[in-house]
Amino acid sequence: MLQVALAQVKTHARRFIAIGLAVMLAVGFLVATLLVSSSTQATLKASVGQSFNKADVVISTLNVSKPLDQGAYDAVKKVPGVKGSYSLLQAPVKVKAGDVTFNAMLQNLAEDLSLQSQALASGSFPSAPNQVALDQKTADHQKLAIGGKVTLSNEAGQQQQATITGLLQPSNDPKASAAAQLLASTQTVTPLATVPLSYGTIQLKLDKPLDENSRASLTQALEAAGYDQLKVLTPDEQTTDIMKRMTGDTDVLTYVLLAFAAIALIVAALVVANTFAVLVAQRTRELALLRCLGANRRQIRNSVLLEALVVGALSSLIGLALAFGGMAALVGALSSIPDYRFATFSGNWQTGLIGLLVGVLLTIAAALMPARAATAVAPLAAMRPAEDASLSNRGGRTRLIIGGAFIVIGALALIGGALMSNLLIAVPGGALSFIGLLLCANLFIPRLVSGVGKIVAPRGVPGKLAALNAVRNPGRTTTTAAALLIGVTLVSMMLTGAATSRTAFDSSLEQHYPVDVLVEDGKYSSQQLAEVKNLEGVAFSASVPQVGVLSGEYSGQLVYGISTSDAAQLLDTEQNRVQDGQLLMPKGTVEKSLPVSAKGSATKELPISQATVNYLPAMVSLSTFPAPAGVEQQVWIKLKPNQDTSQLVELQKKIASVLGVEDYQVQGGALVKASYNQVIDILLLVVTGLLAIAVLIALIGVANTLSLSVLERTRENALLRALGLTRGALRGMLALEAMLIAGVAALIGIVLGSLYGWLGAQAALGGLGEAVTPSFPWLQLLVVLLIAAAAGLLASIIPARRAARLSPVEGLATD
Repeated sequence: MLQVALAQVKTHARRFIAIGLAVMLAVGFLVATLLVSSSTQATLKASVGQSFNKADVVISTLNVSKPLDQGAYDAVKKVPGVKGSYSLLQAPVKVKAGDVTFNAMLQNLAEDLSLQSQALASGSFPSAPNQVALDQKTADHQKLAIGGKVTLSNEAGQQQQATITGLLQPSNDPKASAAAQLLASTQTVTPLATVPLSYGTIQLKLDKPLDENSRASLTQALEAAGYDQLKVLTPDEQTTDIMKRMTGDTDVLTYVLLAFAAIALIVAALVVANTFAVLVAQRTRELALLRCLGANRRQIRNSVLLEALVVGALSSLIGLALAFGGMAALVGALSSIPDYRFATFSGNWQTGLIGLLVGVLLTIAAALMPARAATAVAPLAAMRPAEDASLSNRGGRTRLIIGGAFIVIGALALIGGALMSNLLIAVPGGALSFIGLLLCANLFIPRLVSGVGKIVAPRGVPGKLAALNAVRNPGRTTTTAAALLIGVTLVSMMLTGAATSRTAFDSSLEQHYPVDVLVEDGKYSSQQLAEVKNLEGVAFSASVPQVGVLSGEYSGQLVYGISTSDAAQLLDTEQNRVQDGQLLMPKGTVEKSLPVSAKGSATKELPISQATVNYLPAMVSLSTFPAPAGVEQQVWIKLKPNQDTSQLVELQKKIASVLGVEDYQVQGGALVKASYNQVIDILLLVVTGLLAIAVLIALIGVANTLSLSVLERTRENALLRALGLTRGALRGMLALEAMLIAGVAALIGIVLGSLYGWLGAQAALGGLGEAVTPSFPWLQLLVVLLIAAAAGLLASIIPARRAARLSPVEGLATD
């Protein structure tokens, strides 16, 4: 049977192309995900872990009440096997060089230079007290050079004079690269460091790699010296520990990518199973003949599984090569950019082995059911068609019961999780309901395809034939549509979730920020205010001065004044505009009136009107309380619409520059909203790109189904040609058939995805305070539907071309 299987793969290689492509893409995606994880770890070691990446052992503390000090350093230096040590000491200092003053982080030089992580760009490391090395970036910015003199001082006023002996290459560590870096001897750093001295890490060089015995020896030495809360880690472990603390103890990126890889694998499994099922059905006579010649069921089954093994192994190897080559090229290109020179590619044989095993096992597992079907038909009953799952047979009823239970339980959990704003309940519920729908798909997808097929039936004979052919084999049609359904559902879910999240964030931000841009309190001249008003991108601006304070329960709270005309220009909601003789207070204020005191005016008891937002300051009209001279004021700004994030950031800098404030003092809903939308857009782009792999695999399945269907119907198509059907009409029939399957799958996926996206957003963002209003991006969803239908059309081109190219005589002669 080995020879039979290999002959099948060789003779009918064209039939296995779709299987190979699906497995290749899925394995490539999985391996690329694993390579992203390992390369990320290597890159983090070169950046976040740069300060200790030359060590064999890194010792850090969990207990701030017992920091790393000289006692811990002395304890580990004496442990057998330690051949080099470095205690990292840092001190924040102010550097003065002539008229230039800047802040920097001063660090001690390792006595053992093999443990020194920072590299020289020019000059030499400090070799004596009162010598320092400065990073090249700061030296260029501050116009300093080797031989220059600097004065270092700490917060306590202690000073050290030093000479620059070398320039350091810029640090890859994001925590260090943001500040100026200085390197000096321990004797220079110690007087400027915080007392009592505390080391950031203790780094060791061992005579062999860290193992459990040496880890235990170091731990015991530390415990004997009274340090029982210290970690003894390798640099890789220390990097992972740092990143876990930064990401809440989870490797979020890898988990997300693995989730998408799993989706691609599931879709690929559906395509492989569908393809093998069709291949087995096509070879029913051949397999029956082998049975008549003496082959037993086990040999037939093993023959099909062997075909899966060969195709799976070859496809997985190609997927491995593409993943390794693509990731290496991508990281290489990234590392050529100066700001990302620390990007590091990391791959190992375990990753390749995992990808190969997963690809082979996936292909074999997907072929198990078709292989079993190949042995289920008796030789003399080989021509009898297999029975599809339906309500009229046991398999269909069982599938309906299980799927229906999953749908009901999952839907209840999804709705309950959305109402309770609990993703831990909503996500499993949504997944369970979707699995239930897939189990029941065979009971409704063929009917939907048939119903939609009536739309194309009026297109004459090609339209009627396309509608009939699309549901001729319900099982195959369902499996093909299900593969595309998964991808489209997830894409639609992300689009709807993103749109709904935007609406929810915008609504929440409107509660926090009453105006587009607000500049914090300060004294601004009329000239500055006029310049702000004339900036490009500013529609209107006004000063909002402090006019008084509240008395009573809100004693001391500032009250701001605004003219009624300015309020009408700046605030869109009429209820948030203050009226003469009233005190405007934030939403939720229970008092009916409050006293307001102002300089030069008597205290007045004013009736309260409530705003529609929670974060509006107490306000009166300037006609009720005039602004005293020389008081601080806020600047409220209304922006022109349709400005992108880069324009808003640039405008923020211009406003800050004109008013003489820091960028962070210029805030407001427009800026925060733009930041949120930018994050959502980036995430949506990345997620949609990842899901595109699953959609592409599913479309390969559509093309494959159509190709195999054409092979099955060679004589039928030839007969149609002989009866007068033109080549163009035959191609049109096959195109309509593919578009029917793809279009129906996309339509169902869009409906399901929109529902899941809304309920998912409600579960994730319901805690913002109010029910999340669904926002359906109809135009984008329509584009998804059109793309799916167009992709179905494209998938039909090669099979249709092949069918139309075959002459009627050749087709009728085919057995």
